[in-house]
Amino acid sequence: MGSLRLLRHVAVALAAVTWAVPAHAALQNYRYDTVHSQVLFSITHDGYSRPFGRLHVSRGWLKFDPDDWASSSTELDIDLTSLDMGDADWNRAVLKPALLDGAGHRYAHFASTSVERTGDRHGVLHGTLTLRGVSRPLDIAFTFNRLATTIYGMHTVAGFSGRTTLHRRDFGITAFANSIGDDVVVWLEIEAIRDDGADATPAPATPSGKEHP
Repeated sequence: MGSLRLLRHVAVALAAVTWAVPAHAALQNYRYDTVHSQVLFSITHDGYSRPFGRLHVSRGWLKFDPDDWASSSTELDIDLTSLDMGDADWNRAVLKPALLDGAGHRYAHFASTSVERTGDRHGVLHGTLTLRGVSRPLDIAFTFNRLATTIYGMHTVAGFSGRTTLHRRDFGITAFANSIGDDVVVWLEIEAIRDDGADATPAPATPSGKEHP
C-alpha cells in the first residue's frame, strides 16, 4: 500500500510539473497596426541631399511564431496616396504617373515567400513587391524588437524594424534620371496586433485608384 501511495504522489507531482511548463509558442495571427506602422524612404536629389518621404501601411496580416520563424508569413498593402514629403506640391509631383503613379496604381503590395533567421533577433524576409503593376523579388533585413502585452493588457503586440534597398528602374520608374537617384533606401517600423480573426487573404494591389472591397 505504501508503494502505491508513493506512485500516486509521484504521478501527481509529474502532472503538476507538466502543467507548469509553458506551452510551445505556436503560429499566431496578427493584423498590422496601421497607426503605429510606417514606411520611410530616401533617395538622392540632384546629388545635394537625400530627402525622406513617409508612407502608411493600409492593411495587412502576419502569421508569426517567435520560436519558429520559418513558418511565419505576411502580406501587406502600402497606400501610395498617403505620401508625405513635407510639402503638398512635392507630394503631388511624386504621385504623378512618371513617378509613383498614385492614381493609376494606388497600392504597393508585398507578399512574403520565406523567412530566414540569421540571429537571435535578426532575420531576412524574402518576398515579392508589386509597385506600379510590376512585381520584383525583394529581401528585407529585419530585427524582431519585442512581443508583449500592452501596459493596459488590451492587446498582444509584435514589433519589428526592417530595412531594404530597391532600384526604381526595376519598377519602370525611369523619369528624371539626371536628378533623381536610382537606389531607394526603405525603412519599415512595424507593429502588429494579435488577432485570431485577422484576414489572411488581403486583396492584392489594384491597377486602379479604387479602394479595396
